[in-house]
Amino acid sequence: MRLFHVASDEEIKRGETTDIYFARTKQILEAKGLDKVRVLAEVTSGKLPEGWEWGILCGVEEVMRLFEGYPVNVYSMPEGSVFRPFDHYGNRVPLVTIEGPYAGFCALETPLLGFLCQASGAATMAARIRKAVRGKFLMAFGIRRMHPALSPMLDRAAYIGGFDGVSSLIGAKAIGKEPTGTMPHSLIIVFGDQISAWKAFDEIMPANVPRIALVDTYFDEKAEALMAAEALGDRLYGVRLDTPGSRRGDFAELIREVRWELNARGYKHVKIFVSGGLNDENIKALAEAGADGFGVGTSISNAPTIDFAMDIVEVEGKPAAKRGKLGGRKNVWRCPKCLIDVVKLASEPQPSCPRCGGTTEAALKFYIRDGKLLEKLPSVDEIREYVLEQLEKLEEKRIGAGR
Repeated sequence: MRLFHVASDEEIKRGETTDIYFARTKQILEAKGLDKVRVLAEVTSGKLPEGWEWGILCGVEEVMRLFEGYPVNVYSMPEGSVFRPFDHYGNRVPLVTIEGPYAGFCALETPLLGFLCQASGAATMAARIRKAVRGKFLMAFGIRRMHPALSPMLDRAAYIGGFDGVSSLIGAKAIGKEPTGTMPHSLIIVFGDQISAWKAFDEIMPANVPRIALVDTYFDEKAEALMAAEALGDRLYGVRLDTPGSRRGDFAELIREVRWELNARGYKHVKIFVSGGLNDENIKALAEAGADGFGVGTSISNAPTIDFAMDIVEVEGKPAAKRGKLGGRKNVWRCPKCLIDVVKLASEPQPSCPRCGGTTEAALKFYIRDGKLLEKLPSVDEIREYVLEQLEKLEEKRIGAGR
């Protein structure tokens, strides 16, 4: 009996989380002697949610673990790649391609898309927030809004997207970091007053844990911030404002007031952290008001999923595709300077960048040959650094023309 409603690694790997029509497809192909027919399938996205111009590809490592051991060849853009659905000329961009006997891997399409769709949505939202508040500390703590089995994936995606830390124990373990966090209102309520709770935190927590006091439990945030500063003095690293929406009013103005009063009393070293209802649209104004760091939850864990689809584009070496998709084996060429993509048939020559005229590079990397992983996958820190490098380029110019 299952204690929790989650699939095991083995069940996912065996394709037991697939849709029934793929199981029926496999049965029919085998019955008709077509189980050895080789196809080339590609994963693309047609439109990004909420008008996003770009996304961050995430979940690639899990995709490679899914296909490892199956008789397929897999190419993909590296995890953390900035992508757009269409290239500079409006052609749909393949992000992942799988080649092999279709009956042998059709049952993996559903988990393949599941790995990519949700992780990419979370990583993209994280990257949009990172881009909006350059240099500010970002912590992810949205795991309470989703099934707990997803905690490692969600925290990993947030970190890849540019966040500095994650709150969950298992999420931090997944990325090889220490978990980060402050204190809950419940700690203060159990103690009965703020000062006792703050002092107990300071007494019990190891020295390497920053002393960040939650300052909105009973009184005005400005008053509680000053109380915390007086109670802990130089040991106070920061204060956190988690003001309920019903009491928030002009949140940016509230941050300015707290900053002013702390500075006026000699507590310029005390940083201001903000949480509650933050997203890629409202966070920039709060950073400009003086917030030093943010705890972001629901907008990451409940980020819109990116609508990827997998389609056959070649059967036994011949172009074959349904309406709305482009048949044939393709190469994706990317300008590393402009992040411009150009999609060409595999038989066509390598193009120059249509914007700067520079040399393009192959964007799809060969990861799996006949079921064997060709090389060690990058670490989460390497992926995160790759994302941050691309975000800097996005600051300078938009990606391509596209649609």
